Amino acid sequence: MGMFSFLKEAGQKLFGSKHEEEQAADPAAANQSASQAILDYISSMGLGASNLAVAFDGATSTVTVSGDAATQEDKEKILLCAGNVSGVSCVNDNMTAPAAEEPQFHTVQSGDTLSHISKEVYGDANKYNVIFEANKPMLSSPDKIYPGQNLRIPKL
Repeated sequence: MGMFSFLKEAGQKLFGSKHEEEQAADPAAANQSASQAILDYISSMGLGASNLAVAFDGATSTVTVSGDAATQEDKEKILLCAGNVSGVSCVNDNMTAPAAEEPQFHTVQSGDTLSHISKEVYGDANKYNVIFEANKPMLSSPDKIYPGQNLRIPKL
C-alpha cells in the first residue's frame, strides 16, 4: 500500500474534452464518470481483482484503487493502468496481494527505448523483452513507449 506519482499530462486519454467543464459544473458526477472510465480501461486490459474499485478525485488528480489481486504482478499492472492515464498525477494503492518484494518502476524519459532501460537496469540491452512482457497488455509493441509512462521492471 502506498502512493505512486505519475506525470499528469502523459498517458491514455480516457476523459473527453468536456471533462473539465463537467468537473466545474458537477464535480461528483465528473469524478464518477472518470472513475468508471478508468475501471473500464483496467478491465479492457484483462486485468482484474476481486472487489476491484476505482475512485477518481478531480480536485487532486488522484485515483484510489482497492481490491484483492491474485498476484503482486496483477496488482502492479492495475496500479500502472490507473496511473498511466492523462489527468492522473497520483495513485493511492489500497489493494491487497500475496506478499512479494517491493515493485520497481521506471518512468520513461525522452529518447528511452526498452533496450536502453534494460541495459541500465539489468546490464544487458538484449533483456528488453523481459520488460516488454512484464508490461503486457498495456504495451502492444516494444517500440510503443512514451515519455512520462511508468513501466514495471521485474526482478530477474
